[in-house]
Amino acid sequence: MSKVATAPKRPVPLERTRNIGIAAHIDAGKTTLTERILFYTGMIHRIGEVHDGATTTDHMEQERERGITITSAAVTCQWMQQKETGVTKLFTGDNQRINIIDTPGHVDFTAEVERSLRVLDGAIVVFCGVAGVQPQSETVWRQATTYKVPRVVFVNKMDRVGADFDATVREVREKLGARTVRILIPIGSEDTLRGQIDVLNKKAVLYKDDDILGSTYDLAELNDNQLAIAEEAYAELLEAVADVDEEVGEKFLLEEPITVADLKAGLRRATIANDLVPIAGGSAFKNKGVQYLLDAVVDYLPSPLDIPPAQGVDPKNEETTVKVETSDEAKFCALAFKLWADKFFGKLVFFRVYSGTVSKGDMIYNPRTQQKERVGRLIQVQADKHEEIDTCFAGDIAALVGLTEVQTGDTLCHQQAGVLLEPPNFPEPVISMAVEPRTKADSDRMVVGLDRLSDEDPTFIVKTDEETGQTIIAGMGELHLEVIIDRLKREFGVQANVGKPQISYRETITRAAKGDGKFIRDAALSGKAAYGHVILELSPNEQGQGVTTEDAVSASAFPREFMPAVLRGVEEALTNGLVAGFPVVDVHAKIVDGSFHEVDSNDNAFKIAAIFAVKEAIKSAAPVLLEPIMAVQIATPDEFQGDIMGDLNRRRGQVQEVESKGQVANISATVPLSEMFGYSTDVRTLSSGRASYSMEPKCFEEVPRNVVEKLVAERGGGY
Repeated sequence: MSKVATAPKRPVPLERTRNIGIAAHIDAGKTTLTERILFYTGMIHRIGEVHDGATTTDHMEQERERGITITSAAVTCQWMQQKETGVTKLFTGDNQRINIIDTPGHVDFTAEVERSLRVLDGAIVVFCGVAGVQPQSETVWRQATTYKVPRVVFVNKMDRVGADFDATVREVREKLGARTVRILIPIGSEDTLRGQIDVLNKKAVLYKDDDILGSTYDLAELNDNQLAIAEEAYAELLEAVADVDEEVGEKFLLEEPITVADLKAGLRRATIANDLVPIAGGSAFKNKGVQYLLDAVVDYLPSPLDIPPAQGVDPKNEETTVKVETSDEAKFCALAFKLWADKFFGKLVFFRVYSGTVSKGDMIYNPRTQQKERVGRLIQVQADKHEEIDTCFAGDIAALVGLTEVQTGDTLCHQQAGVLLEPPNFPEPVISMAVEPRTKADSDRMVVGLDRLSDEDPTFIVKTDEETGQTIIAGMGELHLEVIIDRLKREFGVQANVGKPQISYRETITRAAKGDGKFIRDAALSGKAAYGHVILELSPNEQGQGVTTEDAVSASAFPREFMPAVLRGVEEALTNGLVAGFPVVDVHAKIVDGSFHEVDSNDNAFKIAAIFAVKEAIKSAAPVLLEPIMAVQIATPDEFQGDIMGDLNRRRGQVQEVESKGQVANISATVPLSEMFGYSTDVRTLSSGRASYSMEPKCFEEVPRNVVEKLVAERGGGY
């Protein structure tokens, strides 16, 4: 008698699953917070510290040496909310499965944050209680808003000198436009930090300074001063929830009793809808506030069932929208959001399952390549440790081993699912440099290494300079490329010579112009006649619009079959501008007229004619060179403010704002990227090692004439 195969059983119900990310500005304490979460949930039995190079999620050698997160790390833990006397929690008694991704804070690794937020259901955004809202915090917030990710805010480092919870709450409201509600207010600050005021339950949570690192705490009644703070915050929270949540709002208007459970449920709905952002304060490093933050994650951030179904398009008709319902019973559909070259397993493909299940031995389909591949091994990843599993369920984040043709952003699905999910968006690189292998053996290894690393990182580009034959690598900043070179050496054994960093300049036009391009080849000269004639108009686009085209040609000018060749010619002509040979951006090309020969016209002739037309139009369109401008934020003791601002002026920088917080001046400026090479050393020298800075790409601006002339001379070009 044959046995009936039983469907695999999921370990934790979907409603008790949370997929969250931890994101923030560099040095706000994301990795330290992750380490505490893993300790309190029993995943690790000893807390590692960033400054000791011993944390779980920062497992790369470079991360431990530099004390920063470079690549996002996934970990899974279980958390059980304890039922405590006189305290209301929405979920108690059952294990909650929390999948966490600890993301980098440095802007050079923004792709890691971007792709993580694309597949997460919620996020803890960490702010430093001293520094408040910093530039990369704003970038992370914008990314989370783009992907509609519900958030809980944790104001960290409340034990530090100068920490101010209320000031940080105000900044989150004013700078980020978030409607925050305080749920856990720190009791004390700096060296008097003792615990938190639980606003909804009106209790004091007092953490013990014991041998088990804050694992135990007491619940106590609030004193008069604390009660006044709690009452004010409770009234503010009640009004905010009533304003955005229908159920609580109706009870509020009818003056019916609103229980703590009612208010928590309303706050949960408002958080998931991105109408409100719960905010808590504490100190991860001093082990105060993490357990109740975990409770807030479970209470207020969504399970995969609480968010709208993922949307994709039909691969056969991209105008048709397809919804992917979160269910184990549906057809399998997942998004590959990250590739990683693992030293034990080879190529790991990290993926988020949106519907259905996948097991070892299943065949999965990639709509981009239109190929099927068999699932070899499934891995539950715990930072640098791996646990093999048999099945992945809807809502899970895991990794596949053995898939060869997958790229970041690919959809993996059942062949009959008929869906193509939207991949994450990534910024273009702003800096490049030449790399040259030292020996023939290094050359072979470098090809393999660069190929693997560009597979992993969509913001890392490898190309060959056609004129010099050099290998050019491009990325998001000096640190990004420095880490790439270091990984080439450590992981692939490549010794390479590295050129000076080069800026990714762009060119554009400043006025409209017309171009007339004609390509005629006489049969008597070359054996085959050719004829193509294109007339077009170029006009400036708004910055960021890119290159757009318009077909405004009458049917009598030339046959429609030549239009694709014309557009290819336009695209090719714009890859090298006339000022210094850099790509032309933000241009609208309108094809208006032309002519053809019934016998001699062909695709190649029209492509060349279009190139001639573009080149002629650019000459009359007042072309200019553009350079990347960086938004730079510097935190420095007041005594060094003058020297640092003077140095920024010498770098063609423009100071936008100077804000004082205690004895520290926060300087916001815009500076051309070309002037920022080696700045980390210079700013340390100017401030005796006491200032810190961060920068991120802001926009492109016209290069001053004297700088253009220098660049043109270096490249041997000209108008």
